[in-house]
Amino acid sequence: MFKIMAMRGFLTPSLGASSLVASSLGVACVAALALPLAPPAHAAPDVSAVPGSTRSLPLVPLTRDRVLGSAPQQGLFRADIDRFSLVGVAWDDPDAELRGRVQVRTRSAATGTWSGWQDVETHNTDHGADPGTAERTSRGVRGATAPLWVNDSDGVDVRVRAEPAATPRGSRAGARPAVLPSGLRLELVDPGDEAPPEGAPVDAPRTGLHSEAAIAASATNTDVTGFGATEIPELSREATEQELARLHEEAQAKPYIGARPKIVTRRGWGADESLRGGGFVYTKRVKAAFVHHTASGNKYSCSQAPSVIRGIYRYHVTSMGWRDLGYNFLVDKCGTLYEGRAGGVAKAVLGAHTLGFNTDSMGVAVIGSYGSTKPAGAAVTALARLTAWKLGLYGADPRGRTSLTSGGGNLYPKGTSVRLNVVSGHRDGYATDCPGTSLYAKLGTVRSSAARYQGR
Repeated sequence: MFKIMAMRGFLTPSLGASSLVASSLGVACVAALALPLAPPAHAAPDVSAVPGSTRSLPLVPLTRDRVLGSAPQQGLFRADIDRFSLVGVAWDDPDAELRGRVQVRTRSAATGTWSGWQDVETHNTDHGADPGTAERTSRGVRGATAPLWVNDSDGVDVRVRAEPAATPRGSRAGARPAVLPSGLRLELVDPGDEAPPEGAPVDAPRTGLHSEAAIAASATNTDVTGFGATEIPELSREATEQELARLHEEAQAKPYIGARPKIVTRRGWGADESLRGGGFVYTKRVKAAFVHHTASGNKYSCSQAPSVIRGIYRYHVTSMGWRDLGYNFLVDKCGTLYEGRAGGVAKAVLGAHTLGFNTDSMGVAVIGSYGSTKPAGAAVTALARLTAWKLGLYGADPRGRTSLTSGGGNLYPKGTSVRLNVVSGHRDGYATDCPGTSLYAKLGTVRSSAARYQGR
Protein backbone atom coordinates (compact mmCIF):
# COMPACT_ATOMS: atom_id res chain seq x y z
CA MET A 1 0.00 0.00 0.00
CA PHE A 2 1.23 3.48 -0.81
CA LYS A 3 1.13 6.44 1.55
CA ILE A 4 2.00 10.13 1.46
CA MET A 5 5.62 10.71 2.43
CA ALA A 6 6.17 13.20 5.22
CA MET A 7 8.10 16.28 4.18
CA ARG A 8 10.64 16.04 6.98
CA GLY A 9 13.78 14.28 5.82
CA PHE A 10 12.49 13.79 2.30
CA LEU A 11 15.62 14.97 0.57
CA THR A 12 17.74 12.17 2.05
CA PRO A 13 15.38 9.27 2.82
CA SER A 14 16.58 5.84 3.85
CA LEU A 15 17.27 3.66 0.84
CA GLY A 16 15.25 0.91 2.47
CA ALA A 17 12.16 3.01 3.02
CA SER A 18 8.79 1.38 2.47
CA SER A 19 6.70 2.00 -0.64
CA LEU A 20 5.36 5.50 -0.67
CA VAL A 21 4.12 8.42 -2.70
CA ALA A 22 5.77 11.79 -2.20
CA SER A 23 3.71 14.95 -2.47
CA SER A 24 4.99 17.31 -5.15
CA LEU A 25 3.64 20.21 -3.19
CA GLY A 26 5.45 19.12 -0.07
CA VAL A 27 8.75 18.68 -1.86
CA ALA A 28 8.32 21.98 -3.65
CA CYS A 29 7.73 23.75 -0.37
CA VAL A 30 10.79 22.14 1.22
CA ALA A 31 12.96 23.03 -1.75
CA ALA A 32 11.69 26.58 -1.86
CA LEU A 33 12.41 27.08 1.83
CA ALA A 34 15.76 25.35 1.95
CA LEU A 35 17.33 26.32 -1.34
CA PRO A 36 18.09 29.93 -2.28
CA LEU A 37 18.01 29.20 -6.02
CA ALA A 38 14.23 29.41 -6.09
CA PRO A 39 12.99 32.72 -7.57
CA PRO A 40 11.27 35.46 -5.61
CA ALA A 41 7.50 35.14 -5.33
CA HIS A 42 6.84 37.86 -7.92
CA ALA A 43 8.95 36.20 -10.64
CA ALA A 44 6.92 35.01 -13.63
CA PRO A 45 7.20 31.29 -14.43
CA ASP A 46 9.39 30.47 -17.40
CA VAL A 47 6.79 28.80 -19.60
CA SER A 48 8.09 30.00 -22.95
CA ALA A 49 11.05 27.61 -22.66
CA VAL A 50 8.88 24.49 -22.41
CA PRO A 51 9.10 22.77 -25.82
CA GLY A 52 7.22 20.19 -27.78
CA SER A 53 3.73 19.19 -28.83
CA THR A 54 1.69 16.13 -29.82
CA ARG A 55 -0.82 15.83 -32.64
CA SER A 56 -3.26 12.91 -32.48
CA LEU A 57 -5.03 12.16 -35.79
CA PRO A 58 -7.66 9.42 -36.28
CA LEU A 59 -6.89 6.81 -38.93
CA VAL A 60 -9.37 6.22 -41.75
CA PRO A 61 -10.39 3.02 -43.59
CA LEU A 62 -8.31 2.16 -46.65
CA THR A 63 -10.79 -0.45 -47.87
CA ARG A 64 -14.54 -0.98 -47.95
CA ASP A 65 -14.13 -4.41 -46.36
CA ARG A 66 -15.29 -4.86 -42.78
CA VAL A 67 -14.44 -7.56 -40.24
CA LEU A 68 -16.71 -7.53 -37.18
CA GLY A 69 -17.57 -3.96 -38.08
CA SER A 70 -13.95 -2.78 -38.33
CA ALA A 71 -11.88 -1.97 -41.41
CA PRO A 72 -8.93 -4.42 -41.57
CA GLN A 73 -6.78 -1.80 -43.29
CA GLN A 74 -6.53 1.74 -42.02
CA GLY A 75 -4.16 4.62 -42.59
CA LEU A 76 -3.60 8.32 -43.15
CA PHE A 77 -1.65 10.59 -45.48
CA ARG A 78 -0.75 14.17 -44.55
CA ALA A 79 1.68 16.56 -46.21
CA ASP A 80 2.72 20.06 -45.18
CA ILE A 81 1.87 19.60 -41.51
CA ASP A 82 3.57 20.93 -38.42
CA ARG A 83 6.98 19.42 -37.86
CA PHE A 84 7.45 16.26 -35.81
CA SER A 85 10.28 13.81 -35.17
CA LEU A 86 8.67 10.78 -33.54
CA VAL A 87 5.62 8.75 -34.59
CA GLY A 88 3.47 5.96 -33.21
CA VAL A 89 -0.03 4.53 -33.38
CA ALA A 90 -2.29 4.44 -30.30
CA TRP A 91 -5.71 2.91 -29.62
CA ASP A 92 -8.41 2.92 -26.94
CA ASP A 93 -7.94 -0.32 -24.98
CA PRO A 94 -4.54 -0.71 -23.28
CA ASP A 95 -5.08 -4.47 -22.96
CA ALA A 96 -5.84 -4.96 -26.67
CA GLU A 97 -3.05 -6.16 -28.94
CA LEU A 98 -2.54 -4.88 -32.45
CA ARG A 99 -2.19 -8.11 -34.41
CA GLY A 100 -0.92 -6.90 -37.72
CA ARG A 101 1.64 -4.69 -39.39
CA VAL A 102 2.21 -0.95 -39.03
CA GLN A 103 4.34 0.86 -41.59
CA VAL A 104 5.16 4.52 -41.96
CA ARG A 105 7.04 6.77 -44.35
CA THR A 106 7.84 10.40 -43.68
CA ARG A 107 8.97 13.46 -45.58
CA SER A 108 12.15 15.18 -44.46
CA ALA A 109 11.61 18.81 -43.46
CA ALA A 110 15.18 19.53 -44.51
CA THR A 111 15.22 17.99 -48.00
CA GLY A 112 11.56 17.45 -48.89
CA THR A 113 12.25 13.83 -49.85
CA TRP A 114 10.15 10.90 -48.67
CA SER A 115 11.69 8.00 -46.81
CA GLY A 116 11.03 4.39 -47.65
CA TRP A 117 8.45 2.42 -45.69
CA GLN A 118 9.57 1.58 -42.15
CA ASP A 119 8.04 -1.02 -39.83
CA VAL A 120 6.86 0.15 -36.43
CA GLU A 121 7.13 -2.32 -33.53
CA THR A 122 3.55 -3.33 -32.66
CA HIS A 123 4.15 -5.57 -29.64
CA ASN A 124 4.36 -2.98 -26.88
CA THR A 125 1.81 -4.20 -24.29
CA ASP A 126 4.67 -5.80 -22.37
CA HIS A 127 5.72 -2.35 -21.18
CA GLY A 128 3.76 -0.38 -18.64
CA ALA A 129 2.56 -0.34 -15.05
CA ASP A 130 1.57 -3.58 -13.34
CA PRO A 131 -2.03 -4.84 -13.67
CA GLY A 132 -4.42 -3.44 -11.10
CA THR A 133 -2.24 -0.51 -10.07
CA ALA A 134 -3.53 3.06 -10.07
CA GLU A 135 -1.34 3.98 -13.04
CA ARG A 136 -2.48 0.99 -15.10
CA THR A 137 -6.19 1.46 -14.38
CA SER A 138 -6.26 5.21 -15.02
CA ARG A 139 -8.95 6.24 -17.51
CA GLY A 140 -6.43 7.91 -19.78
CA VAL A 141 -4.25 4.83 -20.37
CA ARG A 142 -4.23 3.58 -23.97
CA GLY A 143 -2.59 0.86 -26.01
CA ALA A 144 0.11 1.87 -28.47
CA THR A 145 2.94 0.71 -30.69
CA ALA A 146 6.51 1.47 -29.79
CA PRO A 147 7.51 5.00 -30.84
CA LEU A 148 9.68 5.44 -33.93
CA TRP A 149 12.22 8.25 -34.28
CA VAL A 150 12.05 9.67 -37.84
CA ASN A 151 14.04 12.92 -37.49
CA ASP A 152 12.63 16.34 -38.42
CA SER A 153 9.66 15.70 -40.74
CA ASP A 154 6.69 17.60 -42.17
CA GLY A 155 4.79 14.86 -44.02
CA VAL A 156 3.57 11.40 -43.06
CA ASP A 157 1.97 8.36 -44.65
CA VAL A 158 0.92 5.47 -42.38
CA ARG A 159 -0.77 2.17 -43.13
CA VAL A 160 -2.02 -0.45 -40.67
CA ARG A 161 -3.05 -3.91 -41.82
CA ALA A 162 -4.65 -6.55 -39.59
CA GLU A 163 -3.31 -10.08 -39.76
CA PRO A 164 -5.12 -13.23 -38.56
CA ALA A 165 -3.96 -14.59 -35.22
CA ALA A 166 -2.04 -17.86 -35.44
CA THR A 167 -4.10 -21.02 -34.94
CA PRO A 168 -2.83 -23.18 -32.05
CA ARG A 169 -1.24 -26.45 -33.23
CA GLY A 170 -3.77 -29.27 -33.27
CA SER A 171 -6.75 -26.93 -33.12
CA ARG A 172 -9.66 -27.68 -35.45
CA ALA A 173 -10.88 -24.11 -35.31
CA GLY A 174 -9.99 -21.83 -38.18
CA ALA A 175 -7.82 -18.75 -37.84
CA ARG A 176 -9.39 -16.01 -35.78
CA PRO A 177 -10.58 -13.06 -37.88
CA ALA A 178 -8.16 -10.19 -38.36
CA VAL A 179 -9.56 -7.28 -36.34
CA LEU A 180 -7.74 -4.07 -35.49
CA PRO A 181 -8.19 -2.39 -32.09
CA SER A 182 -10.78 0.37 -31.95
CA GLY A 183 -9.88 4.04 -31.90
CA LEU A 184 -6.64 3.87 -33.91
CA ARG A 185 -4.87 7.23 -33.99
CA LEU A 186 -1.60 8.45 -35.45
CA GLU A 187 0.56 10.19 -32.85
CA LEU A 188 2.97 12.83 -34.17
CA VAL A 189 5.39 14.10 -31.52
CA ASP A 190 7.51 17.23 -31.72
CA PRO A 191 10.10 17.00 -28.90
CA GLY A 192 11.07 20.65 -29.21
CA ASP A 193 14.36 22.21 -30.19
CA GLU A 194 17.44 20.08 -30.66
CA ALA A 195 19.91 19.62 -27.82
CA PRO A 196 23.06 21.81 -27.72
CA PRO A 197 25.89 20.65 -30.01
CA GLU A 198 27.77 17.59 -28.81
CA GLY A 199 30.34 18.59 -26.22
CA ALA A 200 28.65 21.89 -25.39
CA PRO A 201 27.69 22.53 -21.75
CA VAL A 202 24.09 21.71 -20.95
CA ASP A 203 23.36 25.11 -19.43
CA ALA A 204 20.12 26.07 -21.16
CA PRO A 205 17.38 23.77 -19.89
CA ARG A 206 14.18 23.88 -21.90
CA THR A 207 11.76 23.65 -19.02
CA GLY A 208 11.04 26.32 -16.42
CA LEU A 209 13.21 25.61 -13.38
CA HIS A 210 10.97 27.56 -11.06
CA SER A 211 7.65 25.82 -11.63
CA GLU A 212 6.38 23.78 -8.70
CA ALA A 213 6.80 20.51 -10.62
CA ALA A 214 10.35 21.37 -11.72
CA ILE A 215 11.37 22.38 -8.19
CA ALA A 216 9.99 19.09 -6.86
CA ALA A 217 11.76 16.98 -9.49
CA SER A 218 15.10 18.71 -8.94
CA ALA A 219 14.76 18.49 -5.15
CA THR A 220 14.62 14.69 -5.27
CA ASN A 221 18.27 14.63 -6.38
CA THR A 222 19.67 17.01 -3.77
CA ASP A 223 20.94 14.03 -1.78
CA VAL A 224 23.54 13.48 -4.53
CA THR A 225 23.96 16.85 -6.28
CA GLY A 226 23.06 20.53 -6.07
CA PHE A 227 19.58 21.83 -6.67
CA GLY A 228 18.92 22.61 -10.33
CA ALA A 229 21.87 20.54 -11.60
CA THR A 230 21.79 19.48 -15.25
CA GLU A 231 23.99 16.49 -14.55
CA ILE A 232 25.06 14.41 -11.57
CA PRO A 233 28.86 14.16 -11.68
CA GLU A 234 30.71 10.88 -11.50
CA LEU A 235 32.50 9.99 -8.28
CA SER A 236 35.50 7.88 -7.42
CA ARG A 237 34.73 4.57 -5.77
CA GLU A 238 36.00 5.87 -2.42
CA ALA A 239 33.74 8.92 -2.64
CA THR A 240 30.83 6.66 -3.64
CA GLU A 241 31.37 4.50 -0.54
CA GLN A 242 31.37 7.62 1.61
CA GLU A 243 28.16 8.79 -0.02
CA LEU A 244 26.55 5.39 0.57
CA ALA A 245 27.44 5.58 4.27
CA ARG A 246 25.76 8.98 4.42
CA LEU A 247 22.65 7.86 2.55
CA HIS A 248 22.28 4.48 4.19
CA GLU A 249 23.24 4.20 7.84
CA GLU A 250 23.18 0.39 7.72
CA ALA A 251 25.71 0.13 4.87
CA GLN A 252 28.56 -2.34 5.29
CA ALA A 253 31.91 -1.00 6.40
CA LYS A 254 33.38 -2.17 3.07
CA PRO A 255 30.43 -2.34 0.67
CA TYR A 256 30.34 -3.82 -2.80
CA ILE A 257 29.40 -0.84 -4.95
CA GLY A 258 30.60 0.61 -8.22
CA ALA A 259 31.70 4.21 -8.58
CA ARG A 260 28.76 6.49 -9.30
CA PRO A 261 28.68 7.31 -13.04
CA LYS A 262 27.78 10.65 -14.55
CA ILE A 263 24.05 10.95 -15.16
CA VAL A 264 22.28 13.69 -17.12
CA THR A 265 19.28 14.83 -15.08
CA ARG A 266 15.76 15.47 -16.32
CA ARG A 267 16.55 19.17 -16.30
CA GLY A 268 19.64 18.39 -18.39
CA TRP A 269 17.67 16.67 -21.16
CA GLY A 270 14.87 19.23 -21.01
CA ALA A 271 11.91 17.42 -19.42
CA ASP A 272 8.68 19.39 -19.37
CA GLU A 273 7.73 18.61 -15.77
CA SER A 274 4.19 19.91 -16.27
CA LEU A 275 3.36 16.82 -18.36
CA ARG A 276 3.84 14.12 -15.73
CA GLY A 277 1.55 13.13 -12.88
CA GLY A 278 2.02 14.84 -9.52
CA GLY A 279 4.11 13.32 -6.77
CA PHE A 280 6.59 10.47 -6.90
CA VAL A 281 5.87 6.78 -6.36
CA TYR A 282 8.44 4.52 -4.71
CA THR A 283 8.95 0.83 -4.16
CA LYS A 284 10.78 -0.72 -1.17
CA ARG A 285 14.17 -1.40 -2.72
CA VAL A 286 15.93 -2.32 -5.96
CA LYS A 287 16.57 -6.07 -6.13
CA ALA A 288 16.88 -6.39 -9.91
CA ALA A 289 17.57 -4.38 -13.04
CA PHE A 290 15.64 -5.09 -16.26
CA VAL A 291 17.39 -4.11 -19.49
CA HIS A 292 15.30 -2.87 -22.43
CA HIS A 293 15.66 -1.30 -25.83
CA THR A 294 13.31 1.52 -26.82
CA ALA A 295 12.63 -0.11 -30.24
CA SER A 296 12.58 3.44 -31.64
CA GLY A 297 15.13 2.83 -34.39
CA ASN A 298 18.82 3.66 -34.63
CA LYS A 299 18.68 6.72 -36.92
CA TYR A 300 19.70 9.25 -34.29
CA SER A 301 22.96 10.94 -33.41
CA CYS A 302 24.24 11.13 -29.84
CA SER A 303 23.63 14.88 -29.83
CA GLN A 304 19.97 14.12 -30.64
CA ALA A 305 19.53 11.73 -27.71
CA PRO A 306 17.97 14.37 -25.40
CA SER A 307 15.42 15.12 -28.14
CA VAL A 308 14.67 11.41 -28.56
CA ILE A 309 14.13 11.10 -24.79
CA ARG A 310 11.83 14.12 -24.73
CA GLY A 311 9.87 12.53 -27.58
CA ILE A 312 9.55 9.17 -25.81
CA TYR A 313 8.61 10.93 -22.56
CA ARG A 314 5.85 12.89 -24.28
CA TYR A 315 4.67 9.74 -26.08
CA HIS A 316 4.48 7.74 -22.83
CA VAL A 317 2.58 10.47 -20.99
CA THR A 318 0.46 12.25 -23.62
CA SER A 319 -0.19 9.46 -26.11
CA MET A 320 -0.24 6.41 -23.79
CA GLY A 321 -1.56 8.06 -20.64
CA TRP A 322 1.19 7.00 -18.25
CA ARG A 323 2.07 9.15 -15.24
CA ASP A 324 5.66 9.66 -16.45
CA LEU A 325 8.40 8.20 -18.63
CA GLY A 326 8.31 4.44 -18.06
CA TYR A 327 12.06 3.73 -17.72
CA ASN A 328 14.10 4.68 -14.66
CA PHE A 329 17.20 5.32 -16.77
CA LEU A 330 18.17 5.51 -20.43
CA VAL A 331 21.52 5.22 -22.21
CA ASP A 332 22.41 6.35 -25.72
CA LYS A 333 24.74 4.71 -28.24
CA CYS A 334 27.66 6.84 -27.00
CA GLY A 335 27.24 5.59 -23.44
CA THR A 336 25.72 8.72 -21.90
CA LEU A 337 23.35 7.91 -19.03
CA TYR A 338 20.11 9.82 -18.45
CA GLU A 339 17.70 10.05 -15.55
CA GLY A 340 14.31 8.65 -16.55
CA ARG A 341 11.21 8.62 -14.33
CA ALA A 342 11.27 11.42 -11.78
CA GLY A 343 11.84 10.78 -8.10
CA GLY A 344 15.60 10.74 -7.56
CA VAL A 345 18.34 8.66 -9.19
CA ALA A 346 19.51 7.17 -5.87
CA LYS A 347 15.99 6.22 -4.76
CA ALA A 348 13.82 3.19 -5.49
CA VAL A 349 11.45 4.89 -7.93
CA LEU A 350 8.58 2.70 -9.14
CA GLY A 351 8.76 2.56 -12.93
CA ALA A 352 6.50 1.27 -15.73
CA HIS A 353 8.90 -0.80 -17.80
CA THR A 354 8.40 -4.53 -17.21
CA LEU A 355 4.73 -5.47 -16.94
CA GLY A 356 4.33 -7.61 -13.83
CA PHE A 357 7.77 -6.93 -12.35
CA ASN A 358 8.01 -3.18 -11.69
CA THR A 359 7.99 -3.63 -7.90
CA ASP A 360 11.45 -3.84 -6.29
CA SER A 361 13.19 -3.37 -9.63
CA MET A 362 14.53 -0.72 -11.98
CA GLY A 363 14.31 -0.48 -15.76
CA VAL A 364 17.07 0.89 -18.00
CA ALA A 365 16.59 1.25 -21.76
CA VAL A 366 19.23 1.54 -24.45
CA ILE A 367 17.94 4.00 -27.02
CA GLY A 368 17.53 2.18 -30.32
CA SER A 369 16.48 -1.19 -31.77
CA TYR A 370 18.76 -4.16 -31.14
CA GLY A 371 17.13 -7.19 -32.74
CA SER A 372 19.88 -7.59 -35.34
CA THR A 373 21.95 -4.45 -34.69
CA LYS A 374 24.74 -4.93 -32.16
CA PRO A 375 24.76 -2.38 -29.31
CA ALA A 376 27.76 -0.08 -29.11
CA GLY A 377 30.45 -1.07 -26.62
CA ALA A 378 30.05 2.29 -24.90
CA ALA A 379 26.38 1.54 -24.22
CA VAL A 380 27.18 -1.91 -22.78
CA THR A 381 29.84 -0.38 -20.52
CA ALA A 382 27.39 2.29 -19.36
CA LEU A 383 24.86 -0.42 -18.45
CA ALA A 384 27.52 -2.17 -16.36
CA ARG A 385 28.58 1.02 -14.59
CA LEU A 386 25.00 2.04 -13.84
CA THR A 387 23.96 -1.36 -12.47
CA ALA A 388 27.19 -1.66 -10.44
CA TRP A 389 26.32 1.59 -8.70
CA LYS A 390 22.53 1.44 -8.38
CA LEU A 391 22.36 -2.23 -7.38
CA GLY A 392 25.26 -1.62 -5.00
CA LEU A 393 23.17 0.98 -3.15
CA TYR A 394 20.87 -1.90 -2.19
CA GLY A 395 23.48 -4.62 -1.66
CA ALA A 396 22.63 -6.60 -4.81
CA ASP A 397 25.19 -8.73 -6.66
CA PRO A 398 24.90 -8.24 -10.46
CA ARG A 399 25.98 -11.87 -11.02
CA GLY A 400 23.43 -13.26 -8.59
CA ARG A 401 19.78 -14.26 -8.66
CA THR A 402 16.86 -12.88 -6.69
CA SER A 403 13.19 -13.57 -6.08
CA LEU A 404 10.47 -11.22 -7.34
CA THR A 405 6.72 -11.62 -7.04
CA SER A 406 4.82 -11.36 -10.31
CA GLY A 407 2.17 -8.67 -10.57
CA GLY A 408 0.64 -10.54 -13.50
CA GLY A 409 1.81 -11.17 -17.06
CA ASN A 410 1.92 -13.69 -19.88
CA LEU A 411 4.75 -15.79 -18.39
CA TYR A 412 3.97 -15.81 -14.66
CA PRO A 413 0.52 -15.50 -13.03
CA LYS A 414 0.00 -12.81 -10.44
CA GLY A 415 1.40 -13.76 -7.04
CA THR A 416 3.98 -16.23 -8.39
CA SER A 417 7.42 -16.01 -6.77
CA VAL A 418 9.98 -16.08 -9.59
CA ARG A 419 13.75 -16.54 -9.43
CA LEU A 420 15.43 -14.21 -11.90
CA ASN A 421 18.91 -12.92 -12.62
CA VAL A 422 19.63 -9.70 -10.75
CA VAL A 423 20.48 -8.23 -14.16
CA SER A 424 17.75 -9.55 -16.46
CA GLY A 425 16.43 -8.77 -19.89
CA HIS A 426 12.82 -7.70 -20.33
CA ARG A 427 12.09 -11.07 -22.00
CA ASP A 428 13.01 -12.88 -18.77
CA GLY A 429 9.89 -11.50 -17.10
CA TYR A 430 7.53 -11.34 -20.07
CA ALA A 431 7.24 -13.15 -23.40
CA THR A 432 8.64 -10.43 -25.67
CA ASP A 433 11.54 -9.78 -28.04
CA CYS A 434 12.77 -6.89 -25.88
CA PRO A 435 15.60 -5.97 -25.41
CA GLY A 436 16.39 -7.45 -28.81
CA THR A 437 18.49 -10.56 -29.46
CA SER A 438 21.76 -8.66 -29.95
CA LEU A 439 21.47 -6.63 -26.74
CA TYR A 440 20.25 -9.63 -24.74
CA ALA A 441 23.39 -11.50 -25.79
CA LYS A 442 25.48 -8.81 -24.05
CA LEU A 443 23.89 -9.20 -20.61
CA GLY A 444 26.50 -11.73 -19.49
CA THR A 445 29.16 -9.09 -20.14
CA VAL A 446 27.11 -6.50 -18.25
CA ARG A 447 26.80 -8.81 -15.22
CA SER A 448 30.49 -9.73 -15.02
CA SER A 449 31.69 -6.17 -15.63
CA ALA A 450 29.27 -4.73 -13.06
CA ALA A 451 30.43 -7.25 -10.45
CA ARG A 452 34.04 -6.30 -11.15
CA TYR A 453 33.21 -2.61 -10.79
CA GLN A 454 31.67 -3.46 -7.41
CA GLY A 455 34.92 -5.07 -6.31
CA ARG A 456 33.62 -8.64 -6.27
